[in-house]
Amino acid sequence: MHSLPFAQPGRFWKGNLHTHCTASDGRYELSETCRRYREAGYDFVSITDHFLPRYDFPLTDTRPYRADGFTTILGAELHTITETTELGSIWHILAVGLPLDFAPPLATESAAQLTQRARAAGAYVAAAHPRWYGLTERDLDALGAVDAIEVFNGTAVDHNDNHDSWEIANIMLGRGRRYNVCATDDFHGRDERGDFGLGWVHVKSETLEPGALLAALKAGHYYSSTGPQIHDIQVTPGASVRVRCSPANRIFLTGKASASRAVFGSGVTEAEFDLRNLDSPFCRITVRDDRGGRAWSNPIWLA
Repeated sequence: MHSLPFAQPGRFWKGNLHTHCTASDGRYELSETCRRYREAGYDFVSITDHFLPRYDFPLTDTRPYRADGFTTILGAELHTITETTELGSIWHILAVGLPLDFAPPLATESAAQLTQRARAAGAYVAAAHPRWYGLTERDLDALGAVDAIEVFNGTAVDHNDNHDSWEIANIMLGRGRRYNVCATDDFHGRDERGDFGLGWVHVKSETLEPGALLAALKAGHYYSSTGPQIHDIQVTPGASVRVRCSPANRIFLTGKASASRAVFGSGVTEAEFDLRNLDSPFCRITVRDDRGGRAWSNPIWLA
């Protein structure tokens, strides 16, 4: 029915899944990029450089930068060579957990074929920043099965103000497509826009070992955030959803179309929502704090 992280064994680890360094178009060397995340209190990072011929298809080896209390997951931002989206862009596909010998795309390889090859190699795959580059519902259908939609992209906040991709995610979920979601920085550090530390995931795992984190990501044992924390979500099928979180001014339960419930308050840390007559096959939780930061659960399928 649903796969929530909160009752899973282990603890939450904070990480960024979408990051660039000088191996592609990032401003900072790999060592400096990893240092910034480690010193900012992140537990892990995935360096996902652009897997393009002009950068010689980098699959950046971050293993030397793993340390006590900090690790990395190998990854890349994959792109098609010739196939374009409905609006004429090459595809952007976030792949976390790739092997170092993942082969470059063929000129004839479609986005769907590239995606499924990455998933077959064991990667957690997300449709990257759909709103940033105008990905359409038809595009997502053509892409086929992915693990998630990137619903928040930090670098897009001041690049083109198209950082929030929840609209297309909600439409696809309303059509019954079972995606998880993720929030990321997409850190490049190329100017003073400040695209560092804007979005991340909290992954529940017994260890900080990269394989354990990857398995938890693929199982949906995480939530996404730009600030608040979700401490617990408990679902009583057909009856209610209970939420505990860091202090917030709004806690929302939303579902298909306009189906919703909300709790308002100053410093509210708990909510209980009645699921009866929700008229939606799924729901999700959003926690919003006084600064406008948000935390999002993955979609919770009720049937």
